[in-house]
Amino acid sequence: MFTGLIQTVGKIKRMNKQQHHIKLTVSVEDTDRLNGFKIGDSMAINGVCLTATTVEKDSFSVDVMPATFQKTTFSQMKEGTLVNLERAMSPNDRFEGHIVSGHVDRTTRLIQKMKYENSLKLTFYYPPELQGEIVPQGSIAINGTSLTVDDVKPGTFAVSLIPHSLENTNFDRLVKGDYVNLETDVVGKYVKSLLRTTIHLNEEGYHA
Repeated sequence: MFTGLIQTVGKIKRMNKQQHHIKLTVSVEDTDRLNGFKIGDSMAINGVCLTATTVEKDSFSVDVMPATFQKTTFSQMKEGTLVNLERAMSPNDRFEGHIVSGHVDRTTRLIQKMKYENSLKLTFYYPPELQGEIVPQGSIAINGTSLTVDDVKPGTFAVSLIPHSLENTNFDRLVKGDYVNLETDVVGKYVKSLLRTTIHLNEEGYHA
């Protein structure tokens, strides 16, 4: 489990497409962030939970399955791309942000980027299949970053980033048209599923 609080930004060092998977190597300038990180540990890379297969002092590698590669922004990455990194939450850590599983729902694209005083407002396309999972003032993970939804309009939703978030993530590199990984709030997913089940049972004439 993750919290969506990005710990550092890494850089894609190598992308090696093998027969059944893609081996991804990420370098990290802030090497202290890898202290205690070992083979088998989880790392959220741009919001995608992956398992370390090798760990060096200033880099680590993970295997990405073809389905994950195609479903996420990994398919558009290249060597030198900056990625948000967060290690799995420790049981004794303070819980901030929100519950992030590291299982990306889909990608979506940035359609507007506007500066408001000391914040940056980002507006994204609203995927129709996520209807009901993105709500004003609700939580959402974009490239693994826990953010609060500012507003939702037909076909779009927006979030705002404070300077700290911009300085410690890869959002300042985003330009209009770029794609990001999106994971909606798990609580909203369960509520949506429960409502669908209730409606279905009512339509079937089920009575407890």
